Amino acid sequence: MKKLLALLLAMTMALALVACGGNGGNNTADNGGNTANNTTNDTTNDTTNDTTNDTADDTAGDATTVTSADDIPDNMTSEDGKYQVAFITDVGQLKDKSFNQGTYDGVKLYAYNNGLSYKYYQPANGNEATDDDRYDAMKAAVEGGAEVVVCAGFMQEAALKRAAADYPDVPFIFIDGYPVADEAGNTLTNVAGISFQEEQAGYFAGYAVVMDGFTKLGFSGGGGGDNPACCRFGYGFVQGANAAAAELGTNVEVNYSWEYGASFSASPELQTMASGWYQNGTEIIFACGGSMFQSISAAASANDGYVVGVDVDQSAESDAVITSAMKGLASAVQWAVGHVYDGTFADIGGVGTSLGVKDDAVGLPTADESWRFETFTVDQYNELYQKVLNGDLVIDADYEANLEQSYSNLTLNII
Repeated sequence: MKKLLALLLAMTMALALVACGGNGGNNTADNGGNTANNTTNDTTNDTTNDTTNDTADDTAGDATTVTSADDIPDNMTSEDGKYQVAFITDVGQLKDKSFNQGTYDGVKLYAYNNGLSYKYYQPANGNEATDDDRYDAMKAAVEGGAEVVVCAGFMQEAALKRAAADYPDVPFIFIDGYPVADEAGNTLTNVAGISFQEEQAGYFAGYAVVMDGFTKLGFSGGGGGDNPACCRFGYGFVQGANAAAAELGTNVEVNYSWEYGASFSASPELQTMASGWYQNGTEIIFACGGSMFQSISAAASANDGYVVGVDVDQSAESDAVITSAMKGLASAVQWAVGHVYDGTFADIGGVGTSLGVKDDAVGLPTADESWRFETFTVDQYNELYQKVLNGDLVIDADYEANLEQSYSNLTLNII
């Protein structure tokens, strides 16, 4: 039986192919851009190899559907100088092998497969970008012909409120977002807030690593503790680790920190901190924050440690990666953009959509090359996944109230 997200995506892309298929001849790809690393396999469980594969099976005919963002250039040239599907990056690099890249993969896949032009806009001043810088990028996208603007990351909120109010006829998709209102308190119906139940993916990762024998864990998060997505990932990780430890009748310890992660960037300071953790007994660190992965994986490799990746399957980036807590960024973007082009954006605009296990939108990678546990098996993972899907296991998302609780089998060291 097809998962909900795959079915909706197939329907929207099929409709869009009918409506927009004639545009393909107007757009030419520019191979001067960097090609994306493979992050399209970022949905979950046995069906995590891109919901677009289902679309390829279900959409008939006269066009070949590309299912890997690797095969699509980051930059393309539109003959009329307009770019229909725009992406506004979060802080950090476009090619962060994580959040930005996974989100842009969805933009590229939808646009390319439907004959639409596409472009990414990076706000000025990099990691020091202001709300004005983000607004300017959104304005440039709209003035550049954007028919839909995809904005990545919770830091876009203030600029997005202003841009959506100034351009009420343009639909905006707020990834890792929520409904937003104008200055008068009116909900902006041209903004679709798409979030994920990261606590579920974090739980799976924490449970799996402890079941595999790890007892000294670390969590290093991005956003300085103010990013709800990273907070949910971290809290889920702690809950899963405690649950597995209780099953095994053992105790585990977690170092938990937001230091050096405010900008989601790699840094010597972050690498030094992670190295110190490894040298003092930490066995595995959940690197939860975009390009922060680079510093933590470097520290792991230098100290015979291990890493849990985030957002997409990061196993190809380092032999130190044991697993990744993933969310279906690329598939969710394609699903949301599809609502623009099939005329049903009103169904998701002005409301928040939260995607989780029930939508096959979060989980761990199970491909042979990605599964690096020694004792914890895919069958055990699937059994755990099914408990969440059935509602037999409900994972708490209220990190603000409950993160610092007393755990039965876990010591939490907040640093």
